[in-house]
Amino acid sequence: MLNHPTYERLTQLRLFGMVQALTEQAQTPDLQALTFEERLGLLVDREITERQNRQMRNRLRQAHLKQAAVAEDIDYRHPRGLDRAVVRRLLAGDWVRAHQNVLITGPTGAGKTYLACALANAACRQGHTALYQRLPRLFDELASARVDGRYLKLMTALAKVEVLVLDDWGLALLDDQRRRDLLDLLDDRYQTHSTVIASQLPVAHWHEALGHPTLADAILDRLVHQAHPLSLVGESLRKHRPILTEEPIQE
Repeated sequence: MLNHPTYERLTQLRLFGMVQALTEQAQTPDLQALTFEERLGLLVDREITERQNRQMRNRLRQAHLKQAAVAEDIDYRHPRGLDRAVVRRLLAGDWVRAHQNVLITGPTGAGKTYLACALANAACRQGHTALYQRLPRLFDELASARVDGRYLKLMTALAKVEVLVLDDWGLALLDDQRRRDLLDLLDDRYQTHSTVIASQLPVAHWHEALGHPTLADAILDRLVHQAHPLSLVGESLRKHRPILTEEPIQE
């Protein structure tokens, strides 16, 4: 007789995990042998797990990852210079907790974006916030934000993201304003949060691509030091995929 109002009150308190666990307990006769404290402990554990899962799903949704990349699906079958041990260490997330960066370079189709998204996905599952951005589009968004007064708010939000993925580094033409935007963003994140770069350009060519020696020095100083480089090689993975497939292409 008391269960129905109890369910309603738990739902009003948004204790959805406890509601589910209490329902399951009522349908499991063997649990009647447990003490009150033991059954209560199971309810609390279920609520904590449900909240953690819900928070993780929210982080993944807000990350806007380009690909639904997961560690288990990273392709090690084709030779592209990908060290399984190095990737495994990165997936463990120590680099995020140490506020370090990851620099992924390689030719088109080598799997840079997929690997970057897999690292961000793993970070979300470990409790960190993440966000995927194509750098050319981010520059356009920053320019629009400067016009309508959202610039400082946007830069503040980007600075707070614990793992920021910047894809297509080196594709956008950089004028002085874009270089300064990039410097401001990386300076705000320096030694406080982590950045993942995916680029077709080798790191050795980044200084030249940035176009301004002084600003390039400042940008790379905040990005390259304390960074983990991953240099992919080989032909595009797309050549190894059938035309029609449900398997995600690792771009």
